Amino acid sequence: MTEEIDWMTRANLKAKGKRPDFLGDPEEEKMLSMLMAVIGEVSVLRERLDTVERLLEAKGTISRADIEAYEPDREAGQERGELIREYIARVMRGPHQALQALEEFEPPIQDVVEDLQTS
Repeated sequence: MTEEIDWMTRANLKAKGKRPDFLGDPEEEKMLSMLMAVIGEVSVLRERLDTVERLLEAKGTISRADIEAYEPDREAGQERGELIREYIARVMRGPHQALQALEEFEPPIQDVVEDLQTS
């Protein structure tokens, strides 16, 4: 006999251990966590919509069972993989650019001023 899973209870369980601290501010961490959850949900919706579009194109009409049973072929999987990579790149563009800026060395303004004065 299979056990019914209560997804709402599971989703609301508190994680074990210490929460990650990437930003140094608990409120910003909460916002990041919520944002990442929304990003995940949008990604799932995009895949589900892709399934609906592919099934409608192939069959003209579909049922919920068709959607649930759909398994993408290799080509569809590759297309979805590319779409998700592009999506994540767009979403993470800001943090990626901020990280790049941290990696680029810029001398302190006082050093620049002194260099200009001695030139």
